[in-house]
Amino acid sequence: YERPLDPDEVIALVGLEDKRDARVKTLSGGQKRRLDLGVALVGDPELVFLDEPTTGFDPAARRGAWEMIRGLQSLGKTIFLTTHYMDEAQSLADRVAIIRRGQIVAEGPPATLIGREPASLVRFRLPKADAAAVLGDIEGARQLPDGYVSIESTSPTALLYELTRRAHERGLELEDLTVTRPTLEDVYLRLVEEPESEAAP
Repeated sequence: YERPLDPDEVIALVGLEDKRDARVKTLSGGQKRRLDLGVALVGDPELVFLDEPTTGFDPAARRGAWEMIRGLQSLGKTIFLTTHYMDEAQSLADRVAIIRRGQIVAEGPPATLIGREPASLVRFRLPKADAAAVLGDIEGARQLPDGYVSIESTSPTALLYELTRRAHERGLELEDLTVTRPTLEDVYLRLVEEPESEAAP
């Protein structure tokens, strides 16, 4: 390479300091993935292609790889990342392209893609006998087999107010109450499962 990075710096960057003198065949699957990453970086490229870079990593190694990728971004490197981990794409990417059957079906910043999903998801646990009294005429409520109730809503504040008011009047608790926004994984699943004619450009 014309201007390689220092090998010790690369070894540290990919977290293989304790394996510096080990033969490749003695490395675990995750360590070999780190080595692949190090080999890709040692030439100090401006453009880096990373194909499923954290496959086989344990959670700590995966987070370490994310920090390394963010470090490369801060150095002005362009990174083309392919991944099946939607949380990885949501955390790292400036732009995402979702591919279905070889065609891009959606593209843009993760926040923009997620923002296209209008509804929040309200979930709580309530005994079946009490659920009918609390839910009443609330549209879209689904009683799940595990005892949870799930409701998609574009106005979660008003929904929460009504649910908690009704539960309070009856002396009930909405156990394990959560309100979540869609994730990039939710967007991905919707796009790959919907008919092609409905897929977003």
